[in-house]
Amino acid sequence: MPTPLCLLIAGPTAGGKSELAMQLARTLPGGGEIICADSMQVWRGMDIGTAKPTADQQTEIPHHALDLADPHRDTFTAATWHGMANDCIEHIQSRGRWPIVVGGTNLYLRLLMEGMVAHTSLDPLLRQELNARETGSLRMELEKVDPATAASLHPNDRRRTIRALEIRLITGTPASETRTQWNATGPRIPDTMKLIGLDWSVPAINARIHKRIHHMIDSGWQDEVHRLLNQGPLLEQPMEALGYRELVMAAEGRHSLAQAIELIKVRTRRLAKQQRSWLKKFRVSKNSFWISADQSPEGSWAANALGMVS
Repeated sequence: MPTPLCLLIAGPTAGGKSELAMQLARTLPGGGEIICADSMQVWRGMDIGTAKPTADQQTEIPHHALDLADPHRDTFTAATWHGMANDCIEHIQSRGRWPIVVGGTNLYLRLLMEGMVAHTSLDPLLRQELNARETGSLRMELEKVDPATAASLHPNDRRRTIRALEIRLITGTPASETRTQWNATGPRIPDTMKLIGLDWSVPAINARIHKRIHHMIDSGWQDEVHRLLNQGPLLEQPMEALGYRELVMAAEGRHSLAQAIELIKVRTRRLAKQQRSWLKKFRVSKNSFWISADQSPEGSWAANALGMVS
């Protein structure tokens, strides 16, 4: 029996990726297991706001790479996820089942396709030294040693600024130069993988985003945030998750719930736009397959995708 391919499910946030993955896991010959490629679903207790698979879904289909870190105490790196995901893929395939990677974080999908940048493992002493410096100082240094990466980052993005400086200082090569492969050759999906993309029109995905945000609020997202805050302040990394900062500010009385909801909608629409732009690169790949999601019933997506991988 041939080794099952690794399937990558990609598309904008709120676009139905998780449901498609569930459909495929149920119907693929031999069955499938889901690997969550979402940098915010790794945080324990952050369930509603990250659209984490429900307990029923996790009981029905094995899920991997969820609830790996404490948002009050831990850090979590893309390298950690990458190593875990590769181990999961190998183990799932060894049992004749299909690994289905559900993208939420495009960087994680890219790491699976390209691999990690060599020689960029964490140096604890260097990280301690960089963490002790002010964000402005770090930013000024990055602008000197890697202006291309600095231009791509928000000035207050301390975590990614530190990581870019680590790559430069450890390898001697700017982080921007380690990411030139796609610029030169276009994105490449290995033959061991297939990417299934959900393509949405802007009005349709924005309507889904708004509906999901209100559903999350109705499902107790505010209570979830309050429970987390009662355990202590959230660290900066998990606070990057869409909506949590806005709801924390609402909990602290710095703006109203209605204002928080509108801000969350704006941020989520922007994320969806970024995701759509990133995914356009893959349309020319022979190993990608695209579903016009708002022009076909959701229940038919898996059948369409099966035609690609069978």
